[in-house]
Amino acid sequence: MSGFYDYSVTARTGEVVKMADLKGKVVLIVNTATGCGFTPQYAPIEKMYLDYHDKGLEILDIPCNQFGGQAPGTDDEIHEFCTVHFNTTFPQMKKSDVNGDNQLPIYAFLKSQKGFQGFGEGKMADILRSILPGIDPDYEHNSNIKWNFTKFVIDRSGKVVARFEPTADMAEVENLVKSLL
Repeated sequence: MSGFYDYSVTARTGEVVKMADLKGKVVLIVNTATGCGFTPQYAPIEKMYLDYHDKGLEILDIPCNQFGGQAPGTDDEIHEFCTVHFNTTFPQMKKSDVNGDNQLPIYAFLKSQKGFQGFGEGKMADILRSILPGIDPDYEHNSNIKWNFTKFVIDRSGKVVARFEPTADMAEVENLVKSLL
């Protein structure tokens, strides 16, 4: 069975980003979209990057248009949106699928390591619970990514230690990242 360090993704600029080059770092991988109710999460993600990158945090932003068509632009348009509206400086990958036949192989691996555990409570959780049965009637029982801004945290040894749904409190994500650094 493959491990985290056996995978790679393609950066927005076309360069191959090998996970093996991230050995010894804490990695946060997030599928994003520019027109989503969770898009404001770019701000706390950028703050984490600024606060912890020098301590060993790497962030991989993977734009995805599979959820409500909320990332319709080109890679360059998405990058421009993020830098203009959220001053993002963390690496952005090419827009990619995270579910289905064309999903990035790394996403098949991530989902095999940490499945869906629910959305928790709150307005956004209620909204997702109301719309997902129409998209995926079995959404509660499979590991597919449910929506934009699902986050995976990988520790310094390459172990996938957590999956955070988009409804998770960003302070929880940050606290875990801090504990792993």
